Amino acid sequence: MTNRSRFIRPRTPALVLLGALALAACSTDEPEYVERPVEELYNEAVDAVETEEYAQAADLFLEVERQHPYSVWATKAQLMSAFSYYSDGQYDDAILATDRFIQLHPGNRDVGYAYYLKALSYYEQISDVGRDQRNTEQALLSLEEVVRRFPESDYARDARLKIDLTRDHLAGKEMEVGRYYHERENYLAAINRYKVVIENYQTTTHVPEALHRLSEAYIALGIEPEARANAAVLGHNFPGSEWYVDSYSLVEGETELDLDGDGEPDVRPQERGFFGRLWPF
Repeated sequence: MTNRSRFIRPRTPALVLLGALALAACSTDEPEYVERPVEELYNEAVDAVETEEYAQAADLFLEVERQHPYSVWATKAQLMSAFSYYSDGQYDDAILATDRFIQLHPGNRDVGYAYYLKALSYYEQISDVGRDQRNTEQALLSLEEVVRRFPESDYARDARLKIDLTRDHLAGKEMEVGRYYHERENYLAAINRYKVVIENYQTTTHVPEALHRLSEAYIALGIEPEARANAAVLGHNFPGSEWYVDSYSLVEGETELDLDGDGEPDVRPQERGFFGRLWPF
């Protein structure tokens, strides 16, 4: 080896050099983690909420908790991240966030809102009666929990209204299944569904039809006393209902009644049969 060759630096392969440069470039693309003042982070998150950039707001609220876990702002940020998820339509994430807040802060002054927000997240996922109603059932349970835990709150007042709508929806599902069995002449299965509506959802709009369908199903099975009994309940509780007219026609063979409220019978006493004996005009 010559003296000159001892001082020649080895050549760096071009591919190795390019690879090193690429790695260096990639490393500079990663955002540098910088801890920011809690007020700055929280206010930026609130600004994102006000401009309806909810996904960004949720990330910023989570960053508040991540960077300042022991500050008072971290607790507020947990609930605000749940609100941001809800507002963005990410209901499952909102439910997880509210559950976490409730578990960590059961005595917090805003825990009532957390329960309410959880109920709303289920309520917004209620699907049409042709689909699975698990979210509807969860909505009902969550709304009832709001009323039970915070009966005098504004959240409870709104929850009571939504409970009525939710129960009506569940009754509608039972009626749909009942009609399905009814149309296929599976009357016993249909009767069971109609009874669920009458027994569990008495204040819903579906009860008159359920009573009428019960009369139909019992007539089809040849069980006339049960048909008459349900028609009687329908006539007593819903005398102005269109289902009352249909049930009267079904059981008595008459379609005329005093439905206009003028006090004058549309059917003569001797023609009213079973209904006439119970409720003389």
